[in-house]
Amino acid sequence: MFKSARIQLTLWYLLIITVIVAIFSSAIYSFLSLEIERFEHSQRLQLYRGLPVPVPVFDPQLLEETRRRVQLRIVLVDLGVIALSGGLAGFLAGRTLAPIKVMLDEQNRFISDASHELRTPLTALKSSLEVYLRDKKPTLASARELISGSLSDVNRMQYLSDSLLKLIQYQKPKGQPLSVFPLPEIIAASVRKVQPQADSRTIAIRTDAPDIKLRGDKYSLEELLIILLDNAVKYSPPDSTVTLLSKKIDGHVEIKVSDSGIGINPKDLPHIFDRFYRADSARTQSGSGGYGLGLSIAKKIVDHHQGTITVRSKPKSGTTFTVTFHL
Repeated sequence: MFKSARIQLTLWYLLIITVIVAIFSSAIYSFLSLEIERFEHSQRLQLYRGLPVPVPVFDPQLLEETRRRVQLRIVLVDLGVIALSGGLAGFLAGRTLAPIKVMLDEQNRFISDASHELRTPLTALKSSLEVYLRDKKPTLASARELISGSLSDVNRMQYLSDSLLKLIQYQKPKGQPLSVFPLPEIIAASVRKVQPQADSRTIAIRTDAPDIKLRGDKYSLEELLIILLDNAVKYSPPDSTVTLLSKKIDGHVEIKVSDSGIGINPKDLPHIFDRFYRADSARTQSGSGGYGLGLSIAKKIVDHHQGTITVRSKPKSGTTFTVTFHL
């Protein structure tokens, strides 16, 4: 599709350039013709008056030959310009369509990935319902078990759809209006929401947040910290500590979330912010759940605030995410 679109756009560019070249060439030739005619008229006038004529003496054949040479050279220059413009038009057409192609490819991947991830819980839900319907003597206990399992699948689909909606929201060029708020406020709110999960695994969350004011979308930044803390708690061993530290550095604020968990393999580090990507260690972690969307959403939130997010990790030695924002 893009190949034919590129050819069509190239032809349109080339047509526009050819028309412009033709107009300019006609104007230049008309100007030169007028100069030749003016010279011819001047020569004739001087001959008519019997005045001396500078060398070369007026020669109609020479003037006609001059016109033909001017025409030929203009045509040759036009052909050269059009040939060069054809290559440039193809290049510009490719550059013009490249962002559109990237956007459509991203959209197609998004639809494909979302469909693939939704298919799994839907298939499980359909299978359990079919098995129940084939049971000739269903019991109340089996019905309760079916409803419980179906509710779990529905919850997974709801979580996935909510995550996809958040991802789309942060892909928009404009988000929520920005405001100024104290950083310790969103850190405290984020810790409160993750604390029950940490308590269930006897994991301590340690924070150190100086009184720094940030400008941004308060709720999306809170969600960013929840994602990072949730991952840290999820992949940390019981009876360990997760730390969230922030400090001011040269007009920037730096936020670090560190754990002593399973870590990330070096081959997985370049892809952890990709949508639906889950590292092998995360897949094998029992009870980790998730669809590989959390860090993608975190990256979109950071990009929305024109910040940066980096990760440093070693397998079995823990992971540290560092987020930097302009103050």
